[in-house]
Order: sequence, then C-alpha cells, then structure tokens
Amino acid sequence: MAKDMFLYWGSGSPPCWRVMIALEEKHLQGYQHEMLSFEKQEHKSKEVLEINPRGQLPSFKHGNIILNESYGACMFLEAFMSSWQCVATVVMAFLPPQNQFKSQGTVLIPEGAGEQALVYQRMFENLTLQQKMADVIYYTWRIPEAERHESALKRHKEALATEFQLWEEYFQKMDAGSYVSGKNFTMADVMVFPQIAFAFRIGLSQEKYPKLTDYYNLLKDRPSVQASWPPHWKENPQGMDTLKEL
Repeated sequence: MAKDMFLYWGSGSPPCWRVMIALEEKHLQGYQHEMLSFEKQEHKSKEVLEINPRGQLPSFKHGNIILNESYGACMFLEAFMSSWQCVATVVMAFLPPQNQFKSQGTVLIPEGAGEQALVYQRMFENLTLQQKMADVIYYTWRIPEAERHESALKRHKEALATEFQLWEEYFQKMDAGSYVSGKNFTMADVMVFPQIAFAFRIGLSQEKYPKLTDYYNLLKDRPSVQASWPPHWKENPQGMDTLKEL
C-alpha cells in the first residue's frame, strides 16, 4: 500500500513533518517521496503545481487521491476506509467498510468521546500557534519594508509569548510524562510536536518554558520522529535565534 503513496516535502517544514510522522506511525514506510528546496523555489515547479496549484508543501498522493493540506493528509491516513478489507459475510456487507489503516500501527484518534474531543481540541488549537509563530518569524519576509512597524512586530511577539505560555500551562496541569492530550501519543502530538520542535530550533527559551521542554524531550527520540527528523537539522544542529527574546 505504501508504494502507491507519493509525498513532496521540504526539510524543516512542520506541515511536511506532520505527514511524515503520521506515515511512520501507521507503519507505511516505503512510500515514495521527494525532498524539495524552498530556497530554490522547487515547490513552485511544474510537477508540484500539477497536483497542488498553490505551489505549497506538503503535496501528497495516494493513487489518484490528492491531499495537499497536512491536517487532511494525516487524518486521511488514520480514517481512510477500504471495502476490500471488509469481512466477506452477509452481516458485514451491511456495515461501513473497516478502516484500512486505523488498526495498523499507532491508533492516533482514540475511541472514547472525551479523549477524542481533547485530541481534536489540541489539534486545531495548534493552528493558532502556527499562525502566531508565522506572524513573528515571517514578518520581514512578508511585509514590504515601507509598511513595517516595530510596534506591529512587538504586538505579534507579545501575542506569541502569550500563546506559548498557554501551552506551558496546559502541560503544568497534566501528569509528568504526558503527551499533548494525555497518557497516549495521538494525532494531537503528530500536529503539535513539529511546531514545538521548530520553535526550539529557532530560539525559544527552554528555561522559560520548562514543561514544553519536557514535552520536546519526551518525543524527540520517538522512532517516528527520528525517522523523519529534518535532514538539514541533523547536518547543522545549530538553529536560529528568532524567538530568543520571547
């Protein structure tokens, strides 16, 4: 099944990393992939634009199915249904097809309603963290010089610091050694960990956010995380200091 999958990805991109962690967790090693360079604008190539007109990464295909949003691709890998795995009985024929990947590898969406709700809550809260990080990290890249204001950047940094403190407090209320949504690794971790790892990579203070640091250390050596660790991070462990002032 993995051989029918193809992923265009970029090193160090949290959205790309999410999909790669999900593939590893679902034991779908062996998928086809190609790493592209953001610096060289390879994500704007004809090959990528043919399946992703936005020219963004990740771009994921499974046969004729195309998913270019990391959340969609990860949830597809967990929830995809295939009729060929249904038990060939008259009774089972009237039931929904069994999930092809859900029982393969790590179960990323728990069955219990309360657990599931918290997983979804943290998953989608991560989009707020991602946006507030982008507001700071890419400010000088996205805003023309004539339109930049120190006061605006200051507000973005304050909002991001508040956001990190919120996540720090989430972990303060949980038992030691907890994952994002509790005692088990879930889809919430697939989404959140790459964002937290990226934050530390670009200078977030481990001393100021000790619980986030504990979470980072809990997951950084997980097999799925190590198997998909950004190659250029391995080549150059020293990151930037963009967030050092937060």
